[in-house]
Amino acid sequence: MVTLSVDVMGGDHGPSVTLPACQAFLQAHPDAQLLLFGLPGAADGWSHPRATWHDAQSMVTMDDPVEVALRRKKGSSMRLAIEAVRDGHADVAVSSGNTGALMAIARYVLKTLPGIDRPAIAGHMPNAKGQSTTMLDMGANVDCSPEHLLQFALMGTALVSAIKDLPSPTVGLLNIGEEDIKGNDIIKKSGEMLKQAAHEGLINFYGNVEGNDIFKGTTDLVVCDGFVGNVALKASEGLAAMVGHFLRESFSRNWLTKAIAVLAMPVLKEFKFMVDHRRHNGAALLGLNGLVFKSHGSADAVAFEVALNRAYDASRHGLLAQVQSRLSSAADLIDAFTQTSDTPVPLAP
Repeated sequence: MVTLSVDVMGGDHGPSVTLPACQAFLQAHPDAQLLLFGLPGAADGWSHPRATWHDAQSMVTMDDPVEVALRRKKGSSMRLAIEAVRDGHADVAVSSGNTGALMAIARYVLKTLPGIDRPAIAGHMPNAKGQSTTMLDMGANVDCSPEHLLQFALMGTALVSAIKDLPSPTVGLLNIGEEDIKGNDIIKKSGEMLKQAAHEGLINFYGNVEGNDIFKGTTDLVVCDGFVGNVALKASEGLAAMVGHFLRESFSRNWLTKAIAVLAMPVLKEFKFMVDHRRHNGAALLGLNGLVFKSHGSADAVAFEVALNRAYDASRHGLLAQVQSRLSSAADLIDAFTQTSDTPVPLAP
């Protein structure tokens, strides 16, 4: 059995979304069981033979500062779900709660893996191939050194291998051009490190990629710092919202636009399906000594079930062990570059 611990109270909608998603997930996965953490009474009237309810003392709100979530809400549903992973009661934790709080609590409770300076958020972006491009970091680390980007490439490779069953996923380094001379000193140094890692058989490095390559699906994985990754994520979400708005507005105008909308509707609906972020929900917090997945805060039941599915697949395919193995294999390479690097990198506290 694969055991997931779920923060039932997380996100914008809480139990009204998480519990129906859990019900659908359990029906689709007879080899899974859930540990549910929430406020007393939050699941009244809901039950499942493979789900166990655990009362929490509090919940982390979307507006809670990290300090409050970490220090003052030690009995929150979010923290208890993560502690279940630490204590070996669950294989992976899932929450749609406050991202900053989730990362802080997960890092405090689970600690980081040896050789990891900073955990990263690995999300999934829709691409023109009808699939998704995995990206990291998506917002956890604004400033990154070349060593961090190499760590991201290693962890991301393990993630894509685990959840997409790709033995050697391609890795692209996000840059302002494909040429090696493009980019700042950090990106150029990162390119050198990724090339060396590819030469040693640690990753399958494609080379530099540009922003449009994310949506083309040029590579299976794109590595970047958290500032750029989060901007790309929000831009993609904005595009999906714009398409939805256009579909709604097309039928509220004059007869000509309505007629055109009717003719174009099959294509537009297919495009909307391709860019629908619900299909790509569920970001992995990589670099921790345990598995944690983050669902979008505004996720509906369909999207939250997708996040549960990703967490289930990651655990079933041994994601944590794969990450540990790749980091261990690259330890000497990372140390060598760290000792010889003279590039000043601004690091966030």
